[in-house]
Amino acid sequence: MEPNPYTAPRATDTRQTAGGYRTTPLDIDHMPPGIPYIVGNEGAERFSYYGMRAILVVFMMQYVVNASGELATVPEAEAREYYHYFMTAVYFFPILGSLLSDGLLGKYRTIIYLSIIYCLGHLALALDDSWRGLTLGLALIAFGSGGIKPCVSAHVGDQFGRRNEHLIEKVFGWFYFSINFGSFISTLWIPYLLDAYGPNVAFAVPGVLMLLATIVFWAGRKRYAHIPPGGLSFVREATSPAGMKIVARLIALYFFVAIFWALYDQTGAGWVQQSMYLDLNMFGIEFLPAQVHAANPLLILVFIPLFSYVLFPLVEKVVHLTPLRKIGAGFVLTSLSFVVVAWIEHRIAAGYTPTVWWQMFAYVLITAAEVLVSVVGLEFSYTQAPPKMKSVVMALWYLSVSAGNFFASQVNKYMTLSGVQYYLFFAALMAIAAVVYVFYAMTYREQTFLQESGAAKLPV
Repeated sequence: MEPNPYTAPRATDTRQTAGGYRTTPLDIDHMPPGIPYIVGNEGAERFSYYGMRAILVVFMMQYVVNASGELATVPEAEAREYYHYFMTAVYFFPILGSLLSDGLLGKYRTIIYLSIIYCLGHLALALDDSWRGLTLGLALIAFGSGGIKPCVSAHVGDQFGRRNEHLIEKVFGWFYFSINFGSFISTLWIPYLLDAYGPNVAFAVPGVLMLLATIVFWAGRKRYAHIPPGGLSFVREATSPAGMKIVARLIALYFFVAIFWALYDQTGAGWVQQSMYLDLNMFGIEFLPAQVHAANPLLILVFIPLFSYVLFPLVEKVVHLTPLRKIGAGFVLTSLSFVVVAWIEHRIAAGYTPTVWWQMFAYVLITAAEVLVSVVGLEFSYTQAPPKMKSVVMALWYLSVSAGNFFASQVNKYMTLSGVQYYLFFAALMAIAAVVYVFYAMTYREQTFLQESGAAKLPV
């Protein structure tokens, strides 16, 4: 289940803003009325994002044109480089989104305004299949998609008060399911549309879903609790010696996590390219290369309950599973997944047609790593963050994704690695990081900060 990074219990009165919106959660013991709108919005938005992202590398390698309408495609390494630049931007803008939300606009208005920019990005991709349209579209999508990331999960938590806080875990189960269901469907469908109808239609459909997501979110406006922006009160806490020490320890963790993201996000680039040379017949169906990535969200839907209710309890009988130990295990699995992909690349170079089932095995490893690193790490970041710095720390977490993708883009740009060497380089890098991480984890002292719980107090 996706962790809830903002579970602050709030007073449950019915104060209203000048616009007539409630500024606190309802005093109820059941599900808040705005939740279906938020979950529906998230599913449609994730459909639009992952569907668009699934065809980016293939589009740059096979479809993109210049200003004169002539094909202007790029080779594999350059396509990977541009892909990772885009991912870098997507996960950089949460910093801006968190500042806009907490300091100026509030979560609802930040999400609405940036969603409109998001929609315009999809429109640019659908109308113009040249490098000009691609650049403009991806810039707008990066700004919109990245900016709303630290706001959406916070907005979910804002809907709950003390009487119904026991339902937060349940609603985030729906929330995470909608994310991966949208991703799974779009990763299968949008590559087919690209192959059958071309890039204009393939990019237009995610745009329509993003517009629908925005409309659904807006429709629930009178059912939400609209928590006002808090200004810049977190600055005092952030600049205190205790606050700076806590953030410094988390930033050290994020250096290791950034390496994980440098590998993980290649499933949408390098792994897609590799699948072009595989036997893609599964269950008697011939899949498209970009459709293979749908294995990731499908496996996530299976692995989260499997790990939470079966695997973790079994392992706990033998060894205590702290969050840091889970993250370390995820690093090891990530490295092993790239060893498998390197072996596949070796088989391709030797003249065979390896079956896609080998890549499925790699997906099993890296998706398990995602549960251990991404899901666990996000929750760990929240509990370790000082009370008034939750959103900023969450933005720093997303910044680790940006840093990892920027590193991957530079490897593709400046290092002359290809084939087996390319994947073994990243496998070795992750393995070395995992070894160093052990020493970091041994010295880390956890201190949990929960809103209004009194679990831990940050010295002033």
